Amino acid sequence: MSLAASPIRFPDLASRTVMTRRAWWLVVLNFLIPGSSQVLAGDRKLGRFGLGATITLWLIAIAALVVWFLWPAVLYTVFSTTITLWVVALVLAFYAVLWVILTLDTLRLVRLVKTAPSARAWLAGFTTLVMIGLSGTAAYGAYVATTASGFLSSVFVAGPTEPPIDGKYNFLLLGGDAGPDRDGLRPDSITVVSVDAETGQAVTIGLPRNMEDVPFNEDSPLAAVYPEGYGSIDGCEVDVCMLNSIYTEVELMSPEMYPNAVNEGSEPGIEAMRDAAEAITGLQIQYYVLIDMQGFLELIDALGGVTVTVPEDVPIHADETFTTVAEWIPAGEQHLDGYHALWYARSRHGTSDYDRMARQRQIQEAVLEQFNPANVLSKFQEIAAAGSQVVKTDIPQSMLGYFVDLASKTKALPITDVELVPDNGIDPEDPDYDYARQLVQQAVFPPTEEPAEG
Repeated sequence: MSLAASPIRFPDLASRTVMTRRAWWLVVLNFLIPGSSQVLAGDRKLGRFGLGATITLWLIAIAALVVWFLWPAVLYTVFSTTITLWVVALVLAFYAVLWVILTLDTLRLVRLVKTAPSARAWLAGFTTLVMIGLSGTAAYGAYVATTASGFLSSVFVAGPTEPPIDGKYNFLLLGGDAGPDRDGLRPDSITVVSVDAETGQAVTIGLPRNMEDVPFNEDSPLAAVYPEGYGSIDGCEVDVCMLNSIYTEVELMSPEMYPNAVNEGSEPGIEAMRDAAEAITGLQIQYYVLIDMQGFLELIDALGGVTVTVPEDVPIHADETFTTVAEWIPAGEQHLDGYHALWYARSRHGTSDYDRMARQRQIQEAVLEQFNPANVLSKFQEIAAAGSQVVKTDIPQSMLGYFVDLASKTKALPITDVELVPDNGIDPEDPDYDYARQLVQQAVFPPTEEPAEG
């Protein structure tokens, strides 16, 4: 049959059956292959443009899918840069507008008044849903891309990348506990995470915040002030000379020790904590991540809460002295909102710092477990808004794609935990730091693994 005789382009206007069948063909084709309706029944120039745009999008999607399966790190890197995200947003905005134009034009080509009365509402409704589905999805994708771009720019720096050391990337993870009753932020949770740069195998090293006589390597500016360890000779400049006090002292009283910290995306207090953690563990730390625990509350709420198994009843305090109990978090599996999750992580009544360390690690792992694409995309606005207030890091944006890929490998492997606590032979009041470094080395470089070339 020639195109001139086609009932799609030249229908029998007097036949409602033909017009109704034609209408369904056009709206379905507009859904499956945008632009094809115009090629067959309307403005062929517009149709060829729309069809070309559709095929181009298909090719991009197929290429992205191939890269996703073969080289996922490449895709992560591409979609974790500000410029790329803005390009993606502009492209998606273009498709959102194009699909509105094509769908409205398809509705014009349908000629509803010529179709069967019983089919008109269905045709109009389906066409509207197609327009909302296609254009709405593209518009939301553009919004997510621009929001993600702003979020990444606010959290990640534009600094130089660091190579793995002995085949490892080492991160200092600080949980900051700020409050109106405190001068500045004080790290309440201190962890070093060592990740194999190839396999993603991770080791977490928990450092009690109350460790004393903390050593410093010779190249640290604090080594000259505390040659025998932090506060071990004549005390320190703050009320207690413990590990987490190092941040407060340097940040508030001696920021000049680290003059380049701010320009490098860090803070003097954080750099002091990095020096301390390196000397304690014997590992060189490339990057830090600071998580504000109060902001962590908002992040958990944005995720819709977090589910953990509570081993025993945990109190929520009614005052800042941590003595009066307002309510209890009961033992068993509990789905906690941000407020209760934060209290679960920081509650002190009747428990030790080591109990708190275990609960904090439990909450962190539960939150990471809930970070999946479906959950993040469905609540992206809330998560991005909370995340920009929660996280501070010196991880460069150019490394984000690589680390996201590495993290996906880490999630599939068991994580080794090393807690430098009394149960492992480390007394925080009189620590054997040589033994602590030995424990760390055994965990990070087990007997079957030799340190790699840096």
